[in-house]
This record gives sequence, C-alpha cells and structure tokens, in this order.
Amino acid sequence: MTSMESLIGLVNRIQRACTVLGDYGGDDGSSFSSLWEALPTVAVVGGQSSGKSSVLESIVGRDFLPRGSGIVTRRPLVLQLHKTESGTQEYAEFLHQPRRKFTDFALVRQEIQDETDRVTGKTKQISPIPIHLSIYSPNVVNLTLIDLPGLTKVAVEGQSESIVQDIEAMVRSYVEKPNSIILAISPANQDIATSDAIKLAREVDPAGERTFGVVTKLDLMDKGTNALDVLEGRSYHLQHPWVGIVNRSQADINKNVDMIVARRKEREYFATSPDYGHLANKMGSEYLAKLLSKHLESVIRARIPSITSLINKSIEELESEMDHLGRPIALDAGAQLYTILELCRAFERIFKEHLDGGRPGGDRIYNVFDNQLPSALRKLPFDHHLSLPNVRKVVSESDGYQPHLIAPEQGYRRLIEGALGYFKGPAEASVDAVNFVLKELVRKSIAETQELKRFPTFQAELASAANEALERFRGESKKTTLRLVDMESSYLTVDFFRRLPQEVEKAGSPAPSNVDRYAEGHFRRIASNVSSYIGLVADTLRNSIPKAVVYCQVRQAKQSLLNHFYAQIGKKEGKHLSQMLDEEPALMERRIQCAKRLELYKAARDEIDSVSWVR
Repeated sequence: MTSMESLIGLVNRIQRACTVLGDYGGDDGSSFSSLWEALPTVAVVGGQSSGKSSVLESIVGRDFLPRGSGIVTRRPLVLQLHKTESGTQEYAEFLHQPRRKFTDFALVRQEIQDETDRVTGKTKQISPIPIHLSIYSPNVVNLTLIDLPGLTKVAVEGQSESIVQDIEAMVRSYVEKPNSIILAISPANQDIATSDAIKLAREVDPAGERTFGVVTKLDLMDKGTNALDVLEGRSYHLQHPWVGIVNRSQADINKNVDMIVARRKEREYFATSPDYGHLANKMGSEYLAKLLSKHLESVIRARIPSITSLINKSIEELESEMDHLGRPIALDAGAQLYTILELCRAFERIFKEHLDGGRPGGDRIYNVFDNQLPSALRKLPFDHHLSLPNVRKVVSESDGYQPHLIAPEQGYRRLIEGALGYFKGPAEASVDAVNFVLKELVRKSIAETQELKRFPTFQAELASAANEALERFRGESKKTTLRLVDMESSYLTVDFFRRLPQEVEKAGSPAPSNVDRYAEGHFRRIASNVSSYIGLVADTLRNSIPKAVVYCQVRQAKQSLLNHFYAQIGKKEGKHLSQMLDEEPALMERRIQCAKRLELYKAARDEIDSVSWVR
C-alpha cells in the first residue's frame, strides 16, 4: 500500500470510527466532534437530475443508489469507501445495521430507500439526518463522499413551500466548512452560468480552491456542440481541472449493464471523441476518483499537525473522563472490599469538611444553638404558668389543710417543677433540628463524592447506613438532653432558696399574718422568685443542651458514623459486594465508549506518526 493510500485509509478509518462512536457532526464544541470537522471530506453537490448518482456509482463501480424522477436523495448519504486487498469480496455496511454485511448491492439500494422512508415517510420531504454507508472493495480508492439532496428551484406537489430554501441550507451547511472539498456536478446540456452547483460553490469558495468541477452527460449534447470551454477552464476558472464524465444511458441502466463495462465504454468514448480526444487521459470517472484521492493526500498532509493536535487533545480529555468515570471494578472480593472502603473514606472526608467549615453546612448547626434554641426558650408559656391565679392555685393546693408558716416551700417546688417541664420541648427540638442538618449533610456529601456517582446501589446502602447511625445518635442525644432537664428538676439550687428568708427580713416583715400570706403581693413575690429561678435554669440549659447535642450527635457523626456499617461490610460475601458495586448501565456504556474512543485516537496517533513522514 502506498503512503497516499495509507494516509487516506487512515483518515477514512478515523471518520468511520468517529461515526460509529457517535462523534460525527456534533455541535457541543468538544474535540471529539471537532475531529470529524478537521478531517477532509468530499461533498457532492448538484441540481436534481444533474447526474450525481451516476458519478458516485461510477467512482464506486457499483449500481447501488436509488433512482427516479424528481427528488430522489432526500437525506445526506455519508459514503465511506475502503480499499481492500485484491481478490477480497466486496460488501457494504450501514451504521444503523452494524452487524449485517450486504453483498447484494440491489439490497443496498433498497435499504437506502427504506431507511430514508423511516425518517421522512413515503413523501417528498427531506431530512438533515444522514445515512452512513461504508463500502469495502478492492476496486475503489479510499474516499469519504457525502451525497446531498439535489438543488431545486421550485417546490412540487407534496413538498413544503420552503423545500428550495431547506435543501440549499442543508447543502450549504456541508460545503461551507473549510475542510470540505466541493464536487460540483453540472450537466453538459445546461449552460454553466445557470448551474446550481457552481453558483453555490462560488459563494462559499470564491477563489475556487476547494471546488472540483464535473461535467456530466457530455454524450447528450446537441450535434456540433461541445463543452471544451468549460472543461478547459475558459467559461469558469477553477484552481483544479474540470473533469468530464459520460454516464450510463437509461438503456444501459435498464439492461443492468455492468459498471466495469460502463467504465470501458466511457474510456472508449473519450479516446475516440474528436472533441475530447486530446483530454482523454484527464477525463472519466476513474480519473476523477484518482484526482480526488491525490488532492485528499495533499490536504491531509497539510493538516497533519492540526489533526495530530486535535487527537492529542481528545486523548487528554478522554483520559480525564476515564479517571472521572473510574476504572472497571475487579472481580475478587478483596479488591471489591478495598474499593468500598475507599469510597466510604472519600465520603467521610467530604462529610467532615462540611462539619468543620471546609464546605458549607456546619454553620446551620451553630444556627440551631445560637438562634433556634434561644428563640424557643423565650417562647415558653411561663406567663400563663406564673399568672396570679395559677400561682395561688398551686400554692394553696400544695399547703393542704395546713397553711405554710414562712415560705410555701412545696408551692415553690411544684411551680418550679411544672415550669422546668416546658424545657423538654426546646431540648428535643434542638436534637431533631441537628439530626435534620446532619442528614442533609449526608445527602449532600454523597452527591458531592464523585467516586460514588457510578454506584447508585452503593449510594443507597451508604445513605441508609449513615442515616441509621444518625438515628442512633439522635436517640442517645435526646436521652442526654432530657436528663439535663430532669436533673434540674431533681435537685433545686439551695442557695437560691436560702436567700428568700433574708430578703423577707430585709423587707421588715419577718412574720406576715395569715391575711398577708394570701394577699396578692405575696403571690406576686412568689411568681417573681420562681421566674428568677427559671431564668437561672434557662441560662444553664442554653449552654448545656448544645454541649450535649454536639457530644452525642456531631462528635459521634465525625468519629463513628460508619463504624457499624464497616462491621457489617466485613461479614458480607463476594456476591453481595458485587451487588453493592453495581453500576448504572448508562455509565458503564459511557466508559465502554470512552475506552473505544481512547483506543481509536491512540491508534490513529501512532498510525499518523508512522506514515506522515513517508513521501
């Protein structure tokens, strides 16, 4: 194989692989889709019935395209020709049927028609979605050609009013790309000045550097006329030579004349033509194919540095994505257990960062202690509990049949114990609020742990284990905080009560009468004393409840959130470990595709290095 065939074949293989792997024609700006854009292709452009299909079939050497009147090509056909070793069987493959090899090219024609109808329906409408066809044959040159719908000037019955503009816009989207080589097909029995293909090519390639002009139907021109002015570049000059083609006649097509025979007839026509005999060695479909191949080689050589750069960029992106997706999981239980432990450590690291301030979230726990708890304490219904009617009622009931002598101790105790019971609500609410924050941080930490994204089953297991642990910590925390409240009830501060008689003596009434004892002022003083004591207890609990919550919940979550989970994991068998590390099918497929792309681009880089220096 020559260096030219190696280079063009390499580009063909890259284009084919890009197509199979879904990198064709993307607009996401990634280097994957850009690689296709960087590779040269040949866009076949012409008006309806200009002979485009015949030119393509002549290049391929096979009769495989649908035929008919009006618009026949209704979807772009990306045709990739792969030269194989001499003597090997010819066959075709469609991208949408990758496992089927077509050796009967009449079936290829039918499949193109059927696949077109699957998207456009049996109408005359068009679609920009391409059909991808690869032909492997020893009788072709390595080329990628794109057959586009024929340009038209009028919409016919069954077509939308915008069909003319739609076709032109579709064709233009292919030919305006700087790496696109334009194969402009014009029939010889039509004035070149009115050629739709040349008109469009002139707009996108005014210098004619990317355009190859092809004149078809030379044998159908009126007697006494010829296309020499066009073929010799006098009518319209291009940087590349014009090529004349003689298509098979309709009679030959009807008789299924072999393409090899048709090529021979074409050679004989030019060799014996009095008008074109001097150009015979530069005319015909075989010469056109070789001309395009030679030009492709020069274009590819010129673009090797940019193609190599894009391939290297693609390799870097793919390796980065493979690292992000993670490597395939080993099958042995020991490696799987190690992977699980590593995933847990990654999660715990992020969870602790949330608590310690490296990531947001831990401040919400402080907000519970600094705002929610004090606010809840202020809203406790002490006004009702220490109202004069309630104080009178509690004190009187506590005295029983014997009125208190100096200070109603039992009344004080009952009022204080009743008031302290209200503190249980804010204590439990603080525990629940912190538990909610911790669960939210668990959820966020799992979502932010990139290593976990590929294992939805393990994510659920981890979340369940962490939440179960938090519930255990919550139970312990609730018991501890309620004990703090109960401790305040079980032993009142003695110094506070010892001050009460002294204050009474300082007030000058050491032995109030029975009438004074049940006066309104007496009960107000009791209510005030109890309120002062409750305030003292509130200040104490405002400081001790956060300490208990942090010790029982936050500290435990930091130190032993997954301890129970670790113990359970160590007892599981390999089968259960594999189930836990089950990945999302979409992610597994993405990794497979990335690995294939990576293999493709590395092989392409190696091949370019091996052939680019050959002259």
